[in-house]
Amino acid sequence: MLELIIAIIVVISFIFLIITIYNNKFNFAIIKIDEAESNLDILLLKKLELLERTAPIITKEVKVEHFLEDLIDVPMANLNHFQLNDTLKRAYTDLFKVLDENEKLYKSEALNRILHELNDNEEAIIGSIKFYNDNVVIFNQLVSSFPSKMIAIFKRYKKKDFYNDENREMCEILMD
Repeated sequence: MLELIIAIIVVISFIFLIITIYNNKFNFAIIKIDEAESNLDILLLKKLELLERTAPIITKEVKVEHFLEDLIDVPMANLNHFQLNDTLKRAYTDLFKVLDENEKLYKSEALNRILHELNDNEEAIIGSIKFYNDNVVIFNQLVSSFPSKMIAIFKRYKKKDFYNDENREMCEILMD
């Protein structure tokens, strides 16, 4: 009888240990994802500010009336990380199209400083997106594999979306 009680206590302790370990793995992944989202918030807002600073310079130098106007008119508070990133990426591409068409813009020191900051910011965004994606992969693996799936069901964790620009670009190429 004593052996049965000890065996039950050991099994319950083992189950509790497994639950604690996987719960901590979930918590750690969530903390890292939140950290990545916070970093992305800061970097995307910085990119927005830098792009907005290019508008008056380009408007003045090239006499373009509506440069990045659609970016300025977008209600940023209503966008999630993914939408904001896509919107800013389109504006970034538009900026370089204008620069390619008007090479005299490269003579502006103010614009060159902003472009340098934009380049640094873009590299930081790429790194943050990689950090975010790596941690979302870990989280999604926990959500979909046993025994952590039991905790995910209990805590109602769902798989998270991740930035997958490469996959999206491949799909667009294949659709064409």
